Amino acid sequence: MDMENEVVSRARALLGTRFRLHGRNPETGIDCVGLAALAADVKVTTPTGYALRGGSMAEYITMIDAFSERRNDRYRTGDVLLLRVAPNQFHMGIWTGESLIHAHAGLRRVVETPGIPENEIIGTWRVKKETV
Repeated sequence: MDMENEVVSRARALLGTRFRLHGRNPETGIDCVGLAALAADVKVTTPTGYALRGGSMAEYITMIDAFSERRNDRYRTGDVLLLRVAPNQFHMGIWTGESLIHAHAGLRRVVETPGIPENEIIGTWRVKKETV
């Protein structure tokens, strides 16, 4: 299996996992950063302490940069997408090629939402091979 599909497979294995802000453990709950880190199988520590609403885009970019490389072309299967869901509210998920897997705070679990995300896509990252 190629790296992109491994990322999607790991993300899909987390579907239904409970949402918990700053969560990094599937047994106790994860948030969108935890989901992206677990799907990427990162060997780096991802930060915590950020707010659910508010915060800066730079904080999220720094988090994603720790385990992935920013891309300038159209997103592809296995990419991490950074979304703006409201002014100064950001979210990330894993693109499957036809849906987004993300930790949904409102639904309190990891879900797969079909179709292109409705929210503005701020950036796209490809998981670094050395983190997988």
